Amino acid sequence: PSREHYITSKETMSHRKFEAPRHGNLGFLPKKRTKHHHGRCRSFPKDKDTSAAPHLTAFRGYKAGMTHVVRGVDRPGALMHKREVVDAVTILETPPMVVVGVVGYVETPRGLRTLTTVFAEHLSDEFKRRCYKNWYRSKRKAYTKYAKKWSEDGGKDIEAQLDRIAKFCTVVRVIAHTQVKKLNLRLKKAHTMEIQVNGGADARAKVDFAKSLFEKEVTVDSVFAKDENIDVIGVTKGKGYEGVTTRWGVTRLPRKTHRGLRKVACIGSWHPARVSTTVARAGQDGYFHRTELNKKIYRIGKKGDKASCQTDADLTEKSITPMGGFVKYGEINEDWVMLKGAVVGVKKRSLVMRKSMMVHSSRKHLETIDIKFVDTSSKLGHGRFQTAEEKAKFLGPLASKQK
Repeated sequence: PSREHYITSKETMSHRKFEAPRHGNLGFLPKKRTKHHHGRCRSFPKDKDTSAAPHLTAFRGYKAGMTHVVRGVDRPGALMHKREVVDAVTILETPPMVVVGVVGYVETPRGLRTLTTVFAEHLSDEFKRRCYKNWYRSKRKAYTKYAKKWSEDGGKDIEAQLDRIAKFCTVVRVIAHTQVKKLNLRLKKAHTMEIQVNGGADARAKVDFAKSLFEKEVTVDSVFAKDENIDVIGVTKGKGYEGVTTRWGVTRLPRKTHRGLRKVACIGSWHPARVSTTVARAGQDGYFHRTELNKKIYRIGKKGDKASCQTDADLTEKSITPMGGFVKYGEINEDWVMLKGAVVGVKKRSLVMRKSMMVHSSRKHLETIDIKFVDTSSKLGHGRFQTAEEKAKFLGPLASKQK
């Protein structure tokens, strides 16, 4: 055959992996229920900028529900520039967290190792409850002896431990807990987590910053800002035991197939006489630990702000809670964060928001968001009204209200 024949055949050549790629990603194996039920920060942003002031890099919130907003697009040259788009947004309720301790880590060849931990003098009951399996039967003596260290010798032992962290440690993290009593979640145990302190000239600056936060409330707007891109870490919605079609997305077999069609037709060759781990099988689906990158913060709302959803285009004085409350959640009475798109998990699930690991340069990530309208109609059906006043005005005097 001629040279041209080889060239053309090479161009048309393919491979089964391109024509019929495998179903489902093996990078997420094993597909089993997670042990980390409240999300776990496996890594924090690199601490490179020593000129920046010490700051926290993560925060915890609770998923309330979704709504939609209308916003103007500011992307010169793009087709949608100066037009309006509708975006789905998720609302997370984020009551202030309380810092109760500081941990120092030293770098070893095998990774980070905890050097020492220092706790604050006064710890709230909701944090202490987390230390017990059975609170009402216990003597509730957690940290009673430890707290005396603050008063003995003018707190010399505490200062010595803080000095050790400042002297030897490279990574400093604070221990913080949420205030679940401020939410209507029927929870009394606080969710605790470590939050890395980045910035500061050296470890001493980090330790001083952490100590200054002891027993104080940290608000979400002191950690994140509007238009920032953040990562959301949490646990997906559990689906229980699922078949291969739902769990792996394999193709259904033809209609006339004997003994069911939502199956894998061949689970492997005769030899090797074992089923390979790469073959799709039925099993647990959902309730997996996942980290999703680059969720943009559209708005941060403050507690008690009755006009938190007022915009220049929509002057109605209204807060974020839709009419009738968020479905399966209720009202939002604390600070809240509005993120673009969906986040993992069911309503009420606790999620970790972490500062982004990367430096953003694309126009999409750097765009400033100009919200024109936030929808607060009822999420229980086809909501027609944005506020109760609007509904009353439209319906007129009702017999039920005349009693």
